[in-house]
Amino acid sequence: QVELVESGGGLVQPGGSLRLSCEASAFALDYYAIGWFRQAPGKEREGLSCVSGGRGNTYYADSVKGRFTISRDYRKKMVYLQMNSLKPEDTAVYYCATTVGCGVNWTPSYWGQGTQVTVSS
Repeated sequence: QVELVESGGGLVQPGGSLRLSCEASAFALDYYAIGWFRQAPGKEREGLSCVSGGRGNTYYADSVKGRFTISRDYRKKMVYLQMNSLKPEDTAVYYCATTVGCGVNWTPSYWGQGTQVTVSS
C-alpha cells in the first residue's frame, strides 16, 4: 500500500518561509522517487521538485529554483520541501506524490491529500 500525507501548510507573509512535510510509506520510498507539485485556482498543476530514490538526485522547476529545497529522511520516512522567500504567486494547494523518474522527465503516480499554502499580507 502506498500512503502519502502532507502537512505544514498555512498562512505566511510575503518573504516568509514554510517547511512542508510528506510522510511516505516504506513501500513508496523503496520503489519511487518523491515529488512536490502545486495547483492554484484556475491554473494547471505544476511540478516543483523531486528527489530520486537512489542517489538522492534532485530536480527543481525554474519557478522555485534557488528558493525551495527538497530533502529526504529515510529513517523518519519523510520528504520535506523547505520554501523560502515566498511570494503571493506561490499560493496554491501543495501535493506530494510518488514519481517515476526525477528530472526533466518524471511522471506522478500516487498522491497525498494536499496542504494549502497561502502567501498574503
